[in-house]
Amino acid sequence: MSKNNKIKIAIVFGTRPELIKIYPIITEARKYQNWIDLILISTAQHREMLDQIASLFQVVPDYDLDIMKHNQTISQINSQTLLKLERIYKETKPDIVLVQGDTTTTFSGALAAFYQKINIGHIEAGLRTTKKYYPFPEEINRRLTTVLTDYHFAPTENAKKLLLKEGIDKNNIYVTGNTVIDTLFLMQKKDITFSDHKINNIILNKNQRILLVTMHRRENWGKPLEDLCRSLLCINEKYDNVKIIFPVHKNPLIKAVVNKYLSGKKDIVLSDPLDYSEMANLIKYSTLILTDSGGIQEEAPALGKPVLILRNETERIEVIEKGFAKLIGTEPDKIINNVENLLSNDIEYKKMSCNKRSPYGDGKAANRIIEFILFKYNYISEKPDEFII
Repeated sequence: MSKNNKIKIAIVFGTRPELIKIYPIITEARKYQNWIDLILISTAQHREMLDQIASLFQVVPDYDLDIMKHNQTISQINSQTLLKLERIYKETKPDIVLVQGDTTTTFSGALAAFYQKINIGHIEAGLRTTKKYYPFPEEINRRLTTVLTDYHFAPTENAKKLLLKEGIDKNNIYVTGNTVIDTLFLMQKKDITFSDHKINNIILNKNQRILLVTMHRRENWGKPLEDLCRSLLCINEKYDNVKIIFPVHKNPLIKAVVNKYLSGKKDIVLSDPLDYSEMANLIKYSTLILTDSGGIQEEAPALGKPVLILRNETERIEVIEKGFAKLIGTEPDKIINNVENLLSNDIEYKKMSCNKRSPYGDGKAANRIIEFILFKYNYISEKPDEFII
């Protein structure tokens, strides 16, 4: 325990999705300032998009590693992060380091903590596709982080089962729900003005249906992205009352393909990446969603929106089992047929519209995580209840 008799919790993050999911934990930890010293460490693995969300949440890191470089490799990210975190961990001496998800920052943050013999808490632990290179490098990042972790904060019961199958002690696994649902609920607004006026105009027209599209994963660069764009052109030609909104990732490889096929097309809006508040509310206004994003697979069901997943595998199998999403891959025929089925078949649409409790959380995951840490460090006497669907 720290000399001042407070728990020193270091939280490491480096990407936009990480900070989105860690934000409610930061907020919750700050409620316990008499018991917790919080140390916020940003690797800035994704500089621009991370800064955008940090500004929205008004999160200022205590340490900024600033490792972002143009065209850097995964090995460079790892090596820089390890060396810089070693210095910070030695200086600050945290009692526990929290990492989130499956990025290179996640793995490096945990490995650096292990080298200093610091306890590690892994938020969103236990997700698996069981495919070594799918998604790459995330699948191995999270598996290796599991080996290093002391306390596993599993978002679902299924994630807990996968951890138990891998030999993790049940006493060190705690089902919390996913913190992304906490953030999603915090961001909902009755009235919101989008930075892109074209999106505002679509939202104001209640007679239009919205197809929200995102794609960014490495395995979908190139032909899969081209196939998606061709599919969207076909859908666009067939439906007059369907507007397609595609917030395009800043990666030049993605922007070039999307602009080549879709730029200037009627009823297709290509926007810059939206801030999280805008995206959280755009999901609410959407009719259905096409995505390869892991986070949106969790967020959309919480707002009752069907999801067609542009991947061949998903580590978020609960959304498939509950019928709120479908894995459709990136073949044009599958994309077009599945979209048309949901747009034209009310029965099928209602089946996929989540009207039950979301399998990913109830908005109280961050509270459970902080209370679990307080319990482990003997600040509260009772272990908090786990999240149950």
